[in-house]
Amino acid sequence: MDDAAAPPTRRPKIPRSVLVAPFTEDGQTLLIERADYAGFWQSVTGSQEDGETFAATAARELAEETGFDAAAFGGLLDLRCESVYCIYPRWRHRYPPGTTHNREHLFAVRMPAPLPPRLAPREHVAFRWVPLAEAARTVISWSNADAFAVLAVKMAAWRSAAYTNNEQQLFAGNRIHNGLAT
Repeated sequence: MDDAAAPPTRRPKIPRSVLVAPFTEDGQTLLIERADYAGFWQSVTGSQEDGETFAATAARELAEETGFDAAAFGGLLDLRCESVYCIYPRWRHRYPPGTTHNREHLFAVRMPAPLPPRLAPREHVAFRWVPLAEAARTVISWSNADAFAVLAVKMAAWRSAAYTNNEQQLFAGNRIHNGLAT
């Protein structure tokens, strides 16, 4: 068989990923519906590529899946939280043989309002902005639901007397611009 006629092969995904939760001050977050699984609502997610940091992956995935440039909104917020979850059997073929679990690092990006994303149509078909509690009830993935709970706690801390004037205390310098910590 002629090599030129062979279909391109995909490299297996690295079992490390990010979840990025765009959110507004009034506690709304963006959910996007997967194109390959009707009714599967999630936040922005994606796998690391070779040599990428989690922050670089988060900035890339946010731009690819929504068209949002994190730097235009003050940068990514590293939530300093990770989960390890079992990869759904329907998607295990995308990973190296025998891979069953994925490590996911959480980020958020503060949006000025619930802006309409520019969806990647091969990946997502619909979007909606919903309160964090509703988002946690809507998503199928427990890791997404947990991410919204973590974000809700962080937002409550920002509003508390201890953090009213200094968000950086909460994140200890974890604001990320274009994949680089500042």
